[in-house]
Amino acid sequence: MEEQLLREKKLRVTPFRKKVLSIFLRAENTLSLQDVEDKIGKHDRITLYRTLKAFTENGILHEIVMPGDVKKIALCPPVCKGGDGHHNHDHIHFKCKKCNEVFCIEQSHVPKIEVKGFKIETIEVQAQGICENCI
Repeated sequence: MEEQLLREKKLRVTPFRKKVLSIFLRAENTLSLQDVEDKIGKHDRITLYRTLKAFTENGILHEIVMPGDVKKIALCPPVCKGGDGHHNHDHIHFKCKKCNEVFCIEQSHVPKIEVKGFKIETIEVQAQGICENCI
């Protein structure tokens, strides 16, 4: 599956890229950079950073920055085109106040917002509360 996704996004297939991608494919929630480094084991940091950047620029991964939290990274849904660094998927980023996990929650409808004199290209919705595992 990793190889197929890399080819679909027109990225070179390497063992390292496949390994990094497999970490995200198996993850249930978002991951921090430290999470990825812990799971990947011995690696070259520059290669990891370049790999994550390529994945983000090409619509495989997206970054999430919640207020007061470290940056998290998550797999994009298949509809995300990426390519130009802009991601097109409508979901909510939810942070649990108890376990501190950040979840990407798919929504059937994200409200459309129009502001006179501005062209909105993307909307990011962030919510905080208690996740279903911590209730």
